[in-house]
Amino acid sequence: MQRAGVKANQFTYGSVLRACTSLLCLVSGKQIHGCIQKGRFCENLFLQSALVDFHSKCGRMEDACYVFEVMSERDLVSWNAMIGGYAVQGFAKDAFLMFRSMLREGVVPDSFTLGGVLKSSIIDSILIKVRLIHKFIIQLGFGSYSVLTGSLIDTYSKCGSLRSANHVYNTMQKKDIISCTALITGYAREGKNINNAINLFRELHKMHLGLDDVILCSILNLCANTASLEVGKQIHGIALKCQPNYGTAMGNALIDMYSKSGEIESANHVFDEMENKNVISWTSLIAGYGKHGYGYKAIALYKKMEFEEYKPNDITFLSIFFACSHNGLTVEGWECFNNMVNKYKILPRAEHYSCMVDLFARGGQIEEAYNLICKMNIKPNVSLWGAILGASSVHGNTSLGEVAARELFVMEPENSVNFVILSSIYAAAGLWDSAWKMRKSMEDKNLMKNPGCSFYLPTNKTAALGV
Repeated sequence: MQRAGVKANQFTYGSVLRACTSLLCLVSGKQIHGCIQKGRFCENLFLQSALVDFHSKCGRMEDACYVFEVMSERDLVSWNAMIGGYAVQGFAKDAFLMFRSMLREGVVPDSFTLGGVLKSSIIDSILIKVRLIHKFIIQLGFGSYSVLTGSLIDTYSKCGSLRSANHVYNTMQKKDIISCTALITGYAREGKNINNAINLFRELHKMHLGLDDVILCSILNLCANTASLEVGKQIHGIALKCQPNYGTAMGNALIDMYSKSGEIESANHVFDEMENKNVISWTSLIAGYGKHGYGYKAIALYKKMEFEEYKPNDITFLSIFFACSHNGLTVEGWECFNNMVNKYKILPRAEHYSCMVDLFARGGQIEEAYNLICKMNIKPNVSLWGAILGASSVHGNTSLGEVAARELFVMEPENSVNFVILSSIYAAAGLWDSAWKMRKSMEDKNLMKNPGCSFYLPTNKTAALGV
């Protein structure tokens, strides 16, 4: 067009900018920005709003802010572009401040404005902000907008207020799959109210709105967290009816559900049937083997994963270390740790060190565990010193037990368990005076050991789900 000598107008620039925004093509977009600035359309409101949108969606909030600030006139589109940009880029506070400035200038927000501010509220999880936006939604007459109500339910649940999320859902005149999915996902995230989630699932089925992977995976995750095997099996059956060739996400959710519910063979069967696996698939089954005492199977699966050229991540190695720790595979665990650091160049986190310390400690190699703590490049946490203290109690190492206990007394001075364990170490070594001093110290600090308890799931009740 330029070669033909045809001059561009505001509609040409607007169309090209939209294309650059969709493709996140920053270089070409900047060139268009330069052409607009040089031409006669630099004050065009439509193009300035498009430039704000372009820069914000490309992650250049400083440039977007500059264009916004120099605008002689602003409309709702330009305000929405800034608020939405801050929300997408994770600047929750800036998005809310922009929303407040917009209200002060007398601009009335629309559904897109409120949706952007809601998105930003998820980031900082401040419930009072969500309630304020909810109030705006009702006052401005957007209460029947399904996209906004779905976002409200999702935001409330992510901010830890499932009661408010449920209230929004119940007051909806016409329920839809968006809102229902958002609430089910909220229950799954909380990991407790499986009955409420199942009732919603039934309601969704009665409305004939269809079932997708998001809903089924959410229910399966909830079943995994609550060890609700019977419900999980029924969801598996429903998934097979709806989608005979379910995808990777569904397969991963099934592996997780079966392994956490004690059905490791069923988890293995699902894994073998999956056509497309990813790192999560392998990691989930490795974790399952580790939790059920199949340490050698976990190691074998890890080696098979490497053979099939899947690259393990930090979570994979965490699962391997856990498996080795709880099955006495000290040599194998140390070998995997060296592979993680040297072969895959993954920097160990506190959780990795914690598992390795636990691995050495359970194997009776307490000195090695202590040396690892001294050599690591991060500050030891409660979990690490707790592993040393526990191992010192099991293997009767008084000196290291005292070292670990002193650290724990500083980190968590009101945790009575640390006093009790050190007292037990002293008693086992025949140091009765020291043991008595520990007990006396507990009494002086008014520390009480919490009584132990167990939870069980009744097996005489089942939930029937139909399709």
